[in-house]
Amino acid sequence: MSWLRSARFLTGCLGLMMLVVWGASAQMPSPAVLALEKSDNTLAVIDPASLQIVARIPAGRDPHEVIASDDGKLAYVSNYGGEGSALNTISVVDLVARKALPPIDLGALHSAHGLAFTGGKLYFTAETNKVIGRYDPAQQRVDWVLGTGQDRTHMIVVSKSLDQIVTSNVSSGTISIVEQITQQNGGFGPPPGGNVPPPLGVRGGPGDGPRKTWVVTNVRAGNGSEGFDVSPDGKEIWVANAQDGTVTIIDAGSKKVSQTVSISVKGANRLKFTPDGRQVLISGLGARGGSSTSSRGDLAVLDVATRKEVKVLSLGGGSAGILVAPDGGRAYVAVSAKDTIAVVDLKTLEVISQISVGNQPDGLAWAAKK
Repeated sequence: MSWLRSARFLTGCLGLMMLVVWGASAQMPSPAVLALEKSDNTLAVIDPASLQIVARIPAGRDPHEVIASDDGKLAYVSNYGGEGSALNTISVVDLVARKALPPIDLGALHSAHGLAFTGGKLYFTAETNKVIGRYDPAQQRVDWVLGTGQDRTHMIVVSKSLDQIVTSNVSSGTISIVEQITQQNGGFGPPPGGNVPPPLGVRGGPGDGPRKTWVVTNVRAGNGSEGFDVSPDGKEIWVANAQDGTVTIIDAGSKKVSQTVSISVKGANRLKFTPDGRQVLISGLGARGGSSTSSRGDLAVLDVATRKEVKVLSLGGGSAGILVAPDGGRAYVAVSAKDTIAVVDLKTLEVISQISVGNQPDGLAWAAKK
């Protein structure tokens, strides 16, 4: 019977070793690339070192954009459905436990799309309502909403100082620059009995002295202005105009257009600066939103100083989401028409790998535990 005990001991050791190996492999990589598989309603978690998918998690109906919390533990996914949609949720994913959590109910706000997580709070756009909003995870409620007055308020960028918010408005062809300013309080306070906290916890009743308020400036960009980004130094806003084949450059200080340049890709819908502010990447879905964008390619790289294209890459089909790694070494581009994510070396400006993913990849985000 000694041989039987030895066999059981070895089997137990092997099982323990397998459990340890499985447990190690089950750990969420940090950092991780988050990629939405739009037509599958799932979120893929990718290890940027191995370029392998390590998890797939339900992401709610029609997921379009994704962002991670500051600590890298949660992901938030906008459930879009298009303008006029009945969808009114933002999905929440626990990246540590690899499971979907109860979604955020936005109530009367519909067609959430653009997302930003800054200062411990989640900012979002709601296209149907023509607004931007803010969700407080600690209080589990939407604590602020502001209207842009523009059609299809789509993407959003929030400054680290929390006093500037920029959105693109696709159908209006505009960029909204929303700024918080301080002014003397000579107006009306909240209605009697009102208990609605003003933005950023600032009181604003008669006799309270100076108060902070928001001012919205809408700047005309171009037809189908959708993808945009704010330069790392905050001085310029670059906007991709999908229907015009151009990029509009806005001076953030004067809030006026300084230049419009032509680009090669068609249906340009995403635009990102590199962290050093020297280059801009622009992806395009194509003339009809799916096929190859042009004979030249579907990802353009522009030099910021010269405003010229330095490289146009062909990724094999209509492209959407762009994610630039924080160290500026790589870019990940969702090639929606080919169900892949292209990995681009930003030093050589060459595609160095392709990651096979689910159906119609789109929104991308970076998650790092802190």
